[in-house]
Amino acid sequence: MIKLLAVGDMHLGRLPSRLPHALVERAVELGPSEAWKRVIEAATEFEVDAVILAGDVVHSENDFFEAYRNLSSGVEQLTEAGIRVLCVAGNHDVSVLPRLSRHIKAFKLLGEDGNWESVELEFESEYLTLWGWSFPRARMAESPLRGTGFERGPGINLGIMHCDRDKARSNYAPVSSTELNNAGLDGWLLGHIHQPDELTTPHPSGYLGPITGLDKGEYGARGPWLIKIDRGHIQEVEQLILAPLRWERLEVDVEGISNVEDSRDRLQIKLIELDNELSVLYKPPKAVGLRVVFVGHSRFSDSIEPFFSEDEKENIYPGRDGTHYFIEYLENEILPEIRLEEIATRNDPPGLLAKRLLLLDLNSSNHERQVLIENAKQRLINQSQNTQWNRLEMEIPDDDVTVKWLRRSGIRLLDKLLSQQEVE
Repeated sequence: MIKLLAVGDMHLGRLPSRLPHALVERAVELGPSEAWKRVIEAATEFEVDAVILAGDVVHSENDFFEAYRNLSSGVEQLTEAGIRVLCVAGNHDVSVLPRLSRHIKAFKLLGEDGNWESVELEFESEYLTLWGWSFPRARMAESPLRGTGFERGPGINLGIMHCDRDKARSNYAPVSSTELNNAGLDGWLLGHIHQPDELTTPHPSGYLGPITGLDKGEYGARGPWLIKIDRGHIQEVEQLILAPLRWERLEVDVEGISNVEDSRDRLQIKLIELDNELSVLYKPPKAVGLRVVFVGHSRFSDSIEPFFSEDEKENIYPGRDGTHYFIEYLENEILPEIRLEEIATRNDPPGLLAKRLLLLDLNSSNHERQVLIENAKQRLINQSQNTQWNRLEMEIPDDDVTVKWLRRSGIRLLDKLLSQQEVE
């Protein structure tokens, strides 16, 4: 059997952002260097044969010395354990990674100068061929797969590349899913995009994601992927969740609370549930940054957000393993309590708006409901094509997203209309 540990964007030298004051001094132990230590421990514990690094190992040229210290120490430990280390360069470390590979013994860089390179590995009569390509310069507007043909090597053939998938106008090695699928390899281990794909057998192909949360928008599980090859087939692919810092979006429903203090109880229940889930991971996080979103209908919609003090947000919950939970952002999506059926009997603007909102609760086969949704979609698309937004590459929203947007904005507008009538 061959066992690989595939590692996505590591960004050694970069520190996580948006940490609360209480964690600023612990930034190093929550960042990439600590995650790299955990990767080394995992590689040794699972007795892997090789560690694969899919680019952006180092964050920038300025991080050469820190990267050298962390990489050389880690590679030495892995080599002593009989584990090979192979990598490709990404757009962030296009210059520094080749230099590091020349300084660190047993650190193999594949595909230097933008030329595809293969290496054949054999462990216990099992064969594997790895194909790697490295960025030749920081910006690369053409596809690395254009005009490339792979002559398969022994055993399973896997590609390693740092690239921008299905982004034709990208300056970071744009490739299409069609190119990847037609390359004739058994799978692709990709770097660059920080949202990991769901890699599965028998042909794992997609983004590995970073090994720790570096930015507040990187919600969910992060860590390397353990790949097991046996009898000429990829038998198992598993993500080892080991990020020292994790970001989570936590939705808290406050429907039916009798006072503003109850919002804290609802949040506490959600925190306990989350902590129970994270405590059984391969390596639980040391800190968890939360985007807490309060939802539901409540007359306390304007009171809950200011109810939580800044000190409380910085250390909202002590986890069972010493995990430090903090609120990075508190979002209020609470809707006012409005009796739509009663208001819909009226013939004024609030009544007409209430009738539209009630349409959203009907079956998806209702014609009026579907017309309302399609019109809303078209308005969103038209707005996205405005010159100030079109660079965001907005995706067409599905029905569920559109209904949620219509309901939230509609009820808030209705609340304003009713308030204006009360004033008049």
